[in-house]
Amino acid sequence: MSAGVVIIGAGHAGGSAAAFLRQYGYEGPITLIGDEPHLPYQRPPLSKAWLKGEASGDDLYLRTQDFYDEANIAVWLERRVEAIDTAGKTVTIDGDPIGYEHLIIATGSKARPFGCPGAEGTPYHLLRTIADAEWLKPHLRAGQRIGLIGAGYVGLEVAASARKLGSAVTVLERESRILARVASPVLSEAFTRIHRDNGVNLITGAEVVRVSADDDLRRVHMADGAVHEFDVLLVGIGALPADDLAQASGIVCANGIVVDPEARTSAANVFAIGDVTSREVKPWYEGRYRLESVPSALEQAKQAAAAITGFKAPPPEVPWFWSDQYDYKLQIAGLTRPGVKLITRGDPMTGAFSVFHLNDSQQVICVESVNRPADFMAGKQLIHKAVAVEDNVISDADASLKPYLQTTR
Repeated sequence: MSAGVVIIGAGHAGGSAAAFLRQYGYEGPITLIGDEPHLPYQRPPLSKAWLKGEASGDDLYLRTQDFYDEANIAVWLERRVEAIDTAGKTVTIDGDPIGYEHLIIATGSKARPFGCPGAEGTPYHLLRTIADAEWLKPHLRAGQRIGLIGAGYVGLEVAASARKLGSAVTVLERESRILARVASPVLSEAFTRIHRDNGVNLITGAEVVRVSADDDLRRVHMADGAVHEFDVLLVGIGALPADDLAQASGIVCANGIVVDPEARTSAANVFAIGDVTSREVKPWYEGRYRLESVPSALEQAKQAAAAITGFKAPPPEVPWFWSDQYDYKLQIAGLTRPGVKLITRGDPMTGAFSVFHLNDSQQVICVESVNRPADFMAGKQLIHKAVAVEDNVISDADASLKPYLQTTR
């Protein structure tokens, strides 16, 4: 088959890369390969609007089939790439080699294995795909007991959706606080209170030792002897990069496929984008990160498309994330780091507050905002400009941050 750009992974990153290639002037063949039966779609609504019946397929899909037809982008669904040959510049599908001029790997992430004793004989569910969400949706109703192991953002979003639909919800979190690895203690405490106020049985420091099932009943056995019974059990204990293909082909991986600022991998003419990558976030942070976020996926899709076409490279972006739970919109700019100073702006008890993270130079390196979008926007710019801000200005919820935004980096 003729060469061109082959994209492995028809998710948000892969679908966007195909569109950016055409937008940036690429005229060669583009083949987008996905293992699901769906066109590229948004995953964030699956735990929120989709579960609650507030979104339709049109709201999920990035683009219609007509777009791909008119853009001359071949979309191969329910197909799985078996191998990558970087020397021969081919990928193998159903035993047949497919040639490429440029390859983009956008395989995303996969659920961290649930290795709990009894897991193999206990029906439990994940929420990662449309199929997962479609199975779960009719089970979120009054009279159903929903158990969630893991209190990450997706798990908490499902808990909020389930409570709105009338289900009884228990969340079991191994750490001493929810969101322990990704949020400040202030934010963890606030969302713990929010969920409990909405009727969620949220248990932290919960050590699960075994799971079991009996007919339609799922049981979670705890180290303290307690046994929780559920009609539906969901597990959300994190994700790992889906980099098996890359590793097998000899591409350098370290908690994801290692890429440079243009999304290039260690193999010639091979790019990687999205949740599968290990990337730098310069000039703001040292080291490498695997960012599981739509904004990061879009940024890297632009990087790869620009590198392939010679289009002007996009400027680096401050990473950002969001989560909607009940009537609270959480927006995060930057990355949390240990050992920084935390300044709270606003009152967490009112449900509208922000937590600013400052380094030793009084520069904002992260901001967590709940129902204060202006703080989020200002914080994002302050991170980008590496501006130093006084504590008393940040802590005063009515003080303007605009003067600091005029500073040039």
